[in-house]
Amino acid sequence: MRYRKVVVLFSIFMLVLPLVASTALAQVKLNYSNFFPAPHKNSVLSVEWGKEIEKRTNGRVQVTVFPGGTLTKADVCYDGVVKGISDLGMSVLGYTRGKFPLTEVIDLPLGYKSGYAATKVINDYFKKFNPKEFDEVKVMYFHAHGPGILHTSKKAVSKLEDLKGLKIRSHGLSAKVVAALGGAPVAMPMPETYDALSRGVAEGVMCPIEALKGWKLGEVVKYTTQNFGSAYSTGFFVVMNKAKWAALPPDVQKIIEQVNVEWIEKHGKAWDEIDKEGMEVTKARGNQILALSQEEDWKWTKLVKPVNDDYVKDMKAKGLPGEEALKFSFETLYKYQK
Repeated sequence: MRYRKVVVLFSIFMLVLPLVASTALAQVKLNYSNFFPAPHKNSVLSVEWGKEIEKRTNGRVQVTVFPGGTLTKADVCYDGVVKGISDLGMSVLGYTRGKFPLTEVIDLPLGYKSGYAATKVINDYFKKFNPKEFDEVKVMYFHAHGPGILHTSKKAVSKLEDLKGLKIRSHGLSAKVVAALGGAPVAMPMPETYDALSRGVAEGVMCPIEALKGWKLGEVVKYTTQNFGSAYSTGFFVVMNKAKWAALPPDVQKIIEQVNVEWIEKHGKAWDEIDKEGMEVTKARGNQILALSQEEDWKWTKLVKPVNDDYVKDMKAKGLPGEEALKFSFETLYKYQK
């Protein structure tokens, strides 16, 4: 009797062993590069994205997030994914200016009022135009922050004359916005901004309100100018190495794409939530919020229009449908913000 039990158990073991071995061999480990500091909501969401995929694949896929630019810095994150330094990456499209020419439409001063709207616009844009500039990677999804507006460290800005000549940290197309408004653009990625403001290398920054908390900029600025009519956004990519994606089983690919759709919603809503938190933090510190008059806001809006016009001209010279992309983005933004 005991012998029979041993035989039965051994037989079961021999049946299960290949399944266990197969599962172990099928497990995929992905590293995910992200320049946001670990506590930032965008880092938290990237970790949650990985955990959700691990859960839905029953542990077959495990994602390890490297925050704070510890695997690849913000400006080389995309190329790091292409070269396989990281399997996944999240960073700012504008940190590699000129690499994504058509998609720069999202960074234009379209008058953004919401991160959710901006996130929906960039994903709708990608779905419609499917630009070849992303052919080197597999796009997971995009997101975009809430209104990029002006924050200054020592001087209150409530009219254009106040801004003239001020050194304002910016990047990509936001540098053109600063220049159009009479400021002096100082180009740098976000991780360097706190130090630049504290040392006076920059006297202000164009960025979303969330950065006053998420990047602690509320500690080094005193004023926020609500120039919503000329507000820009910044597109963020979440991409995967193309070969790594192709090696995944079809059922895993399907799961990841389902999670991506859900995370578009999560990321868009999160931008608006953290904008509110940033506003609360800066008000608690006694920093001033300066609302432009309707007339003044219109002045700012008219001044940045040439930035949009230049984009269309540049795209035409490159043989790209810039005029169509701009029209689509304006119309789509209006749909989500009306």
